[in-house]
Amino acid sequence: QMQLVESGGGLVQPGGSLRLSCAASGSMFSLFTMGWYRQAPGKQREWVASIALNSITNYADSVKGRFTISRDNAKKMVYLQMNTLKPEDTAVYYCRGSLSDLDYWGQGTQVTVSS
Repeated sequence: QMQLVESGGGLVQPGGSLRLSCAASGSMFSLFTMGWYRQAPGKQREWVASIALNSITNYADSVKGRFTISRDNAKKMVYLQMNTLKPEDTAVYYCRGSLSDLDYWGQGTQVTVSS
């Protein structure tokens, strides 16, 4: 069983930065592929970025070059550094951990980009 708790969301002006954190509990964290997803009002949840157990990263085209995902296996943490934020980045951001048929989600953290 894995529990995920996101933090770091908030209100930021366009062009600003935020760093989201996801704290995991449970065993085998280092084996999990960890990801960030987001859901804007009235839209489906979408994948943002992921990092595999070997630290290979992948990004959605919409955030490539602006967002960076990282992990600290010793601390069981996953981070999403978000730079050059745009109003269209406004959404609830969710952390996800997946390994084979295991699939865990956090409760989400709100990010609002507005002047």
